[in-house]
Amino acid sequence: MKSHRPRSLALVLLLVAAAGRGHGQAPVPRLASGKPDFNGLWQALGNAHWDLEAHEARAALQLQPGQVIPVPASPVRALGAVGAVPSGWGVVVGGEIPYTATARAQRDENRAKYLERDPEIKCYLPGVPRATYQPFPFQIVQSDKHVMMVYEYAGAVREIYLADPGPAEVDSWMGQSVGRWVADTFVVESTGFNGSAWFDRAGNFHGSSLRVVERFSPAGRDHIWYQATMTDPETFTRPWTIRMPLYRHIDPNARLGQFKCVEFVEELMYGHLRKKPIQ
Repeated sequence: MKSHRPRSLALVLLLVAAAGRGHGQAPVPRLASGKPDFNGLWQALGNAHWDLEAHEARAALQLQPGQVIPVPASPVRALGAVGAVPSGWGVVVGGEIPYTATARAQRDENRAKYLERDPEIKCYLPGVPRATYQPFPFQIVQSDKHVMMVYEYAGAVREIYLADPGPAEVDSWMGQSVGRWVADTFVVESTGFNGSAWFDRAGNFHGSSLRVVERFSPAGRDHIWYQATMTDPETFTRPWTIRMPLYRHIDPNARLGQFKCVEFVEELMYGHLRKKPIQ
């Protein structure tokens, strides 16, 4: 008598495979217009906010020469492991940011003088696309006629115009953003930057001619594939792209917190103006 076990096993494996394909593929929620509904609290995971490129763990963001290997610079030495940089697999498509030779030297100098130069330290607005993958959640508020992105860090806000208002009236940290739908993907083009923001904590930067094209593509009910392409001929030899998933917070108690950090850096920026500076 022939055994039916192999056939039964094959059926089980087929069912498991089918279940795996369906896992995480819940229908994309949609507005009345049929467009994907991105309303909610979103966050990027991973270590892109430390360094967009692939990197090993290191002792600190700012180092100084040691007797054998570089060691943390004096101002950050007391932070110990808290001031160390975790490794990251990188989110740059192709692996490396294509700087011009002059701009790469500037990036390396930024990295060596991180504590002086990173605008995040002084609570300046994060810019685009950095606001998206900082270690803070952000909220998308969307209707058929309006889209707004509200960030926990520094209370940053972006209004995404759905009708192009023309060139930005003034350059700014967050630039001016204009969005449109291409099938189910929300495409946002941003220009009008002041050229002062960084991309991460590793000194990666851009100039005022930066143009960012972001793509928000639904990947299920609670996931978005995020992609941003940067063009800046003054800084890069060609356009380049980052790509990462964004995750919707599903905790019913999740809220956008407040991290209005201006008051947290007053001593750093203005403490030296005291009649008796705090030592």
